[in-house]
Amino acid sequence: IGLRGAGKSTLGQMLADDLEMPFIELSREIEKIAGCSVREIHDLYGTNAYRRYERRALEETVQIYGEVVIATPGGIVSDPATFNQLLAHCTTVWLQAAPEEHMGRVAAQGDTRPMAASKEAMDDLRRILSGRAAFYSKADISVDTSGQDMARSFDLLRTAVREAMSHAD
Repeated sequence: IGLRGAGKSTLGQMLADDLEMPFIELSREIEKIAGCSVREIHDLYGTNAYRRYERRALEETVQIYGEVVIATPGGIVSDPATFNQLLAHCTTVWLQAAPEEHMGRVAAQGDTRPMAASKEAMDDLRRILSGRAAFYSKADISVDTSGQDMARSFDLLRTAVREAMSHAD
């Protein structure tokens, strides 16, 4: 879990490969269920419909896979039922980064969504992060990728997850 630009997709795929598990990008599963893009779900049906698709995608993913690495949308913490389901069924990892790094990574990905284009983007990002931090902090594991390159971030993640898995056995 974590904000956009935290490294969920990239590090998640690397972790899945390392653990020899499937990797699921929950946003793609939401789009498959809805039959349209995340943006279209929001535009056509609204946030409540999106949250229902999100919950269903998580439920299905957890049911289908015994072991899987899931990259969740940053706002999954906004729906208490879905977030509680995630916490109950999954070992959760909060990928943290400084707001400036989130913004830089999102921009580097060529993201033109409102957050990346807005002059008030940093203020918006800080507000979103502070609003979600209490939820993100409920994760089983927290990995701060601030100031780390991808290899070091992955090493921190891999070590933390493998340690948690060894305690779970």
